[in-house]
Amino acid sequence: MKIVYSYYVLDLVHRGHLKMMENAKAIAGKDGKLIVGILTDEAVMEKKSKPILSFDERFDLANAIKYVDLVVAQETYSPLPNVKKIKPDILMESTSHTDEAIEEARELMESIGGKVIVIPYYPPQSSSDIKNSIIEANNKKNKV
Repeated sequence: MKIVYSYYVLDLVHRGHLKMMENAKAIAGKDGKLIVGILTDEAVMEKKSKPILSFDERFDLANAIKYVDLVVAQETYSPLPNVKKIKPDILMESTSHTDEAIEEARELMESIGGKVIVIPYYPPQSSSDIKNSIIEANNKKNKV
């Protein structure tokens, strides 16, 4: 049984998240498991602003997605502490992460006999872009 680990803030769910999870589940295979880490608010704030949705709301959203077999809390921005505990066969990374972070993850995964698969967002979009579009639309509406 193949175990795949993928992680998200999941503040505003978009198609890119769903495609990444769908791909991760396909890589895990029919008998495999997709474990999804949801970053805690504190973990998110290591690099970004506080999420709009609470951790519990984001955790529940992940649990509702059909590709996901198990949801766990990720207490650091880096997935490495969870990877050390879970020891997945595959760690999914995104092109939105730095080359340095991906290489560090690759070294850890190889040391436990696993590998990293890097996939791009499909289509390229982010929750931050969506939030900014909403803010811009609201600002335009209020100017009229």
